[in-house]
Amino acid sequence: MEAVTLILAVVALVIAIIAFQRTGGIGELRQQVDNLSSKTETVRERTANLLDRFERLVRGRAKESSDQEKEDQPDQYSKPE
Repeated sequence: MEAVTLILAVVALVIAIIAFQRTGGIGELRQQVDNLSSKTETVRERTANLLDRFERLVRGRAKESSDQEKEDQPDQYSKPE
């Protein structure tokens, strides 16, 4: 019984290898990974650019509001009138 199981497992392995070879094998798999990597890199660069712009926008507003607060507050070293 164990021999039949072993033979069936080996036959299934051979069929799986043949199917893998027919669908493109390692070469196509590597090509798909390379394509996915390049797309991921493009998305990463776009996201970095977007976050950089957003940071500039937020920091610009924060700088403007802090400048406005400084103008609104009296100088602590000046004498009150």
